[in-house]
Amino acid sequence: MFDSNTTLKKSWSGPLALMLVVLILVFLPGVSVFSQTAPSSSNDYDIKRREYIQLLSNVFDFVHRNYVDEVDPEILYQGAMEGLMNAFGDPYTTYMDLSLSRSISDTTSGNFGGVGLTITKAIESSADNPAYVEVSYPMEGTPGYLAGIQPGDKIIKIDGVDTSTITMDEVLNILRGEIGSPVDLVIRRGENMEFPVTLERALIEVPTVKYSMINDIGYLKIIEFTPLTPERVQEALDSFIAQDFKGLIIDLRNNPGGLITSVVDVADKFIDAGPIVSTKSRVVYENSVFTATKKNTTMPKGIPIVVLINRASASASEILAGALKDNHLAYLVGERTYGKGSVQNPIPLSNTDGIKLTIARYYTPSDTNIDKIGIPPDLEVLFPELTEQEEESYQKLMEDGVLSQKVTSADISEKEIAALADELYSKYPMEKSLLRRLIRLESDKYREPRLYDLDFDIQLNAALEVIKDENFAEKVAQSKTLKELQEEAELEMAENTSSEEQ
Repeated sequence: MFDSNTTLKKSWSGPLALMLVVLILVFLPGVSVFSQTAPSSSNDYDIKRREYIQLLSNVFDFVHRNYVDEVDPEILYQGAMEGLMNAFGDPYTTYMDLSLSRSISDTTSGNFGGVGLTITKAIESSADNPAYVEVSYPMEGTPGYLAGIQPGDKIIKIDGVDTSTITMDEVLNILRGEIGSPVDLVIRRGENMEFPVTLERALIEVPTVKYSMINDIGYLKIIEFTPLTPERVQEALDSFIAQDFKGLIIDLRNNPGGLITSVVDVADKFIDAGPIVSTKSRVVYENSVFTATKKNTTMPKGIPIVVLINRASASASEILAGALKDNHLAYLVGERTYGKGSVQNPIPLSNTDGIKLTIARYYTPSDTNIDKIGIPPDLEVLFPELTEQEEESYQKLMEDGVLSQKVTSADISEKEIAALADELYSKYPMEKSLLRRLIRLESDKYREPRLYDLDFDIQLNAALEVIKDENFAEKVAQSKTLKELQEEAELEMAENTSSEEQ
């Protein structure tokens, strides 16, 4: 047997010996140079686990000592961790490097130390067009806003570092930091004006909820479920109640999820009794049933509720949609959701990395798991797909950069938007409502983005129509639970299989 701790001499004998070891490994499967003992014939799980842990340790040490070039152990560690997490075949069980670990931390805490600037950065950089950081808009009341930084400003240096030479992750790593600590920026405004700005980092809240009234209907957009979401949802409901709202639209489109405790607290504001969601795991203490209590219910009875969903509504947003549907409290409009019915636990490993591990699957109040299935809407409303000609026009419009040339501020009226759309249509023929939408998005780069776009958003318009239907309560009462829908689908699949066999 070859000892992994033996150092090969710098002679022909070393390579020949190593070649013999490799040949033995190739032609005699089951024999390992790294095993401390012969492979055990026992099927005992713990014995096998300990053997493989030891084998991993020995392989790590061997390749680190004998690879042709000296390699940083951290690189081997990260590669091993990624491979270990990927072995589960679960896209949600992952190794988290610094950027992903920071993103998870922001979600779980709901805030971070930063300067309050929403920024963008081009991927490619050149001498003629360096990829400096560009400010989309400063969040109101934050250090960046109070320092007078404006939309369209370019941040060309951060703490002396040229921003065109670093990635967006590296930019965020420098901008974020301890609350109260300073960060030095060099701002370029227009073509030639440059000036230094020193900002003091402050507590920045992760955007989680936005809301407004659409006539007498409350519109509540939940962006993500963080520890702050329940409080922000309650602020929205209090505002709607004060304005005597007649209906509520909860927009969960593009909501990737978040904390299960957060979505349970939100759902508890609408559901006064019974289960909200349950989790099931092979680990006993991860089996839980989250139940609604009447004292936490703050949504007035009898107010129609429509939930907007799409293919990017996932995880915690599916928990809320499923709980409201199974309790016959809301009508779902839009597209089938993503289908993520599992619960992950982020586990820090050091100051800079961690893992995210699937620990359980969740089930809706009707005892249904929607993993890889999703939640279907009660009313399907799909945005029309672009024709081949429209795709070409869209691509050319983006490549030509016309929008950034034509729209240079937030100060553009709806009349001007319509006129510009008509002008662009002659060269870039596509649906004019889409052109108007793109123009609005361009102007939003210079302001806080508008909350909704009734001119373009056919799903939101459909929700408004549904919520005004005089038979709304009957529609919701007669809608099928997720359990009933899945049983129907399984029965239909069985019947189709039987027909094919015959």
